[in-house]
Parts: sequence; C-alpha cells; structure tokens
Amino acid sequence: MKGNLVYVQSGGPTSVINSSLYGAILEAKKHPEIEHVFGSLNGVEGLIEDTLIDMYAEDETELSYLKQTPGTILGSARRKLPEDLDDPVYDKIFATLHKHNIKAVLFNGGNDSMDTTNKISRVAAKRGEDVLTIGIPKTIDNDLANTDHSVGFPSAARMVMNQTLALSIDSCCFKKGKVYLVEIMGRDAGWLTAAAGLVPAPYTPDAFILPEMKQDVPALLEIIRKAYEEKGHAVIAMSEGVQFDVGVDVEVDSFGHICLDGAAHGLAKLIKKELRLPVREVIYSTLARANPVYISKVDSEEAMGVGGFGVKAVTEGKTGYMVAIKRDSTVPYASHFELHPVSEIANAVSLIPQDWLEGYTKISEPLKAYILSLINAGIEIKYDENGLTHYTKLRKVKVVD
Repeated sequence: MKGNLVYVQSGGPTSVINSSLYGAILEAKKHPEIEHVFGSLNGVEGLIEDTLIDMYAEDETELSYLKQTPGTILGSARRKLPEDLDDPVYDKIFATLHKHNIKAVLFNGGNDSMDTTNKISRVAAKRGEDVLTIGIPKTIDNDLANTDHSVGFPSAARMVMNQTLALSIDSCCFKKGKVYLVEIMGRDAGWLTAAAGLVPAPYTPDAFILPEMKQDVPALLEIIRKAYEEKGHAVIAMSEGVQFDVGVDVEVDSFGHICLDGAAHGLAKLIKKELRLPVREVIYSTLARANPVYISKVDSEEAMGVGGFGVKAVTEGKTGYMVAIKRDSTVPYASHFELHPVSEIANAVSLIPQDWLEGYTKISEPLKAYILSLINAGIEIKYDENGLTHYTKLRKVKVVD
C-alpha cells in the first residue's frame, strides 16, 4: 500500500486499548509508504461523518502516555452496520476513504467490531476498492474466538482479583455480616469472574456463578446458606450475563444482545426471600476496565504488539484478517501473533471449556494457570505532582481536504 491509514476504536473501552493505538503509530512511522495515521472520532461514525484527526500532528510525549490512558482516546461507538452491503452508509464510508487517500483501516474492538471489520472488507472486495482492513482484538470479556485471549482481559482480570481480595478481607469485619454479591462483567463468558478464583484462602469467594454453567438455584442457595452459617458472611462472584428467572424484563441493544442490568439484583431477591439474609450488591461494571493502576505487563506489551502487527500486515497487502494471539507456553508465558480470517471471528464467542469447570465452589487449576500467566506483573505508572496518573491530552488536529 501507499497512502494513509486510519485507526478506529470501537465498543467498550479497556485500560490498554490506547496502547494498541500507540503501537500502531510507532510501527507506522517505520514505513514511509504510510504517509499519515488518522484517528476516526467516535468509532465508525468518524468514517461515516468524515471526522478524522491527524495522529502525526500530536506531541510524542503526550502520545507515550497512551500506555496508561484509560477509555478510548478517539471516542467509541456501538453502531451495527447494515447487512445489505449496498446500503448508502457504505457510500459515505468509502467517500471518506477516497477523499483522504486512505488505503488501510484498522478496527480495534471486540466481537461486534470484528463484524464491522468483516463488512467493510466484503464491501471493498465487492466494489474492487484498493482498501485493506485488519482487526485489532480487544475485549475485557475474553470472548473473542480464535485467539488465546483478548487484549484488555488480563488487566481487567488483575483488577477483579485484587478488588475481590480487598472486598473479601473487608467482609470479615463483623461477626454477622452480609452476603456480598459481586457482579462482574461478562455477557456470555465467565472468564473475568473466574479471575476472582485466584484470591487465596481464606478469602476465596464462596461461589462462582458463570454463564457457561447450568444454573441450579436450590443448590446455589444451599451453598450460600452454609457459608453464611459457618462464617457469618459470604462472598459470591457472579458474571453479569447470568440469568435467573425472577421476572426481570429483558431489553436488547442494536446488536441484539441482552442489556445486562440486574443479575446480582435478581439473585439478591432470591436470597432475601428464601434465606432471609442481608445482602449487598457490589457492581464492578466499568471500574473493571478503566483503572490504569491494574494494567498487566503482558497485556500492555501485547496491546502494543497487536497494533504494530496490524500495521505490518497492511504494508504486506493483507486484508480481511484479525491479529490473533497464540500461546507458545504457559510457564514461562510466551506468545506470538498470527493473522486469522475475520469472517471466522465476527459474532463468534469463546467460552470457558466445559472440562475447565468444576461447579459453583471451585475454579479449576488449568483455568487458574491460564489466567495467572497473564496477570502476575504490572507496569510502572507515571503520576503528576498531585498524585494523579498522567493521561494523554490530544490536540485533535482535524484532517481537511
């Protein structure tokens, strides 16, 4: 390719999504055929509305702080592109690409973002457009298919482990305390919730409720009752995607996914009704993805690596792929990057293997080893004189004709 590259961030943020952007910028500067790297503001909306900024116009020191800047620095969006590849919205996207001589698009996101990557790739092929597309993996849920793990998951898992340890220690303060329901992100997969299983005894949660498990409410309530009787409190780690039939209305988003709100609340109702125990709901929610303090060293390095690898791929003329992480060794941890057809990843889901599940009260040793290899070291965080973490402030120089 010879021309410009545009980088798109999409879906929910992670604490290292901006590291992937930084890795892409650093790699792009090594290739003179890439004249500029543009950033698309607010995900694919930036391509539709022609709102792009020039990343080469940014201060290099400010860009270096991307490695510890949470959120999506370019802004994000959750917009599902039409299944009809002749829809006028694609005319707008390709008009923006033509206008700014953009020859490559990197989409950084999760399952739905890979769906967008796949559609743009298919439209380009159908129209005979000289535009290359590569997906950069990202999701704290760790549910992307055909990759060992997703960028963003290790740091979120590190946060879940540490926060759950702190909460479990706190829960012991009173002779008679509460049942703590810790609701952790994860629509279809329980990878993040499983990270709570790395908390050592005696502070290990009393139960783990994962979407991959067949739910047995009477058995679960008995586990909670017994734990509370023995200790005077209980800590339950549960995925937000777990559904209990308690009459909660279900809504869906633009991608057809269930809007997750109230999994812990539904179980709290059951505990109060059936066990008559005091309950406190602890919702990690966006805190699990936004805290730079818990960034994993592996996650930080791989986040930059996948961004750079995506840039290398388009300079070699590759298109219609996602950068996948392949594990070479668990102890010591080692991995490498490969390209995998995005069509086999879009809208697919990676779940915890059934032989890695051991019921409500235990996280299996293989699952623990898998997670621990990704989170057992952090990065050095830079703070300002007030003790606040440094974060990137962009000039946002708009790309014009």
